[in-house]
Amino acid sequence: MRILFLTLFYSGKSAIAPGTMGSILALILGIPLLYYSTETIILLSIFIALVAIKQIDIYEKNGGVHDDKSIVIDELVGMWIAMGMAGFSLVGIIGSFLFFRLYDITKPSLIGKIDKKTKGGLGVVGDDALAGFLAGLSILLVLKLMAYFGLDPNFGITISYKN
Repeated sequence: MRILFLTLFYSGKSAIAPGTMGSILALILGIPLLYYSTETIILLSIFIALVAIKQIDIYEKNGGVHDDKSIVIDELVGMWIAMGMAGFSLVGIIGSFLFFRLYDITKPSLIGKIDKKTKGGLGVVGDDALAGFLAGLSILLVLKLMAYFGLDPNFGITISYKN
């Protein structure tokens, strides 16, 4: 059960780009949550982050490799933070994914320091949570610029919201 959770339903076991596969699954799972409530997806990401930190600590204590590439629950945390900050729009959803992957792969500044220097579950989840936060800020900036220039973040596609 722990491995199912940590690998996000085995998406982290993908032979090709496990982090990206985990992020794609997180995106798919997050869209319905985001549609109904940005607050819920943020709160769930915090709860899952806390559970993941504990479960990764147990995994590593039992002989698991630190920051094993198959562990992608941290991608879900980062993705959901970014998505919750960006809100429900095509640009927000796609931009959350693109910016999150950019920051998660390149690990600029503090993200890289957390990744290298913080051990255990906190290190594994912390860098992705910060990458998600940075991705959220980045896409908010894009959305503000789009609004300033009068551009539709849904590109004219009608998305009906809940009643």
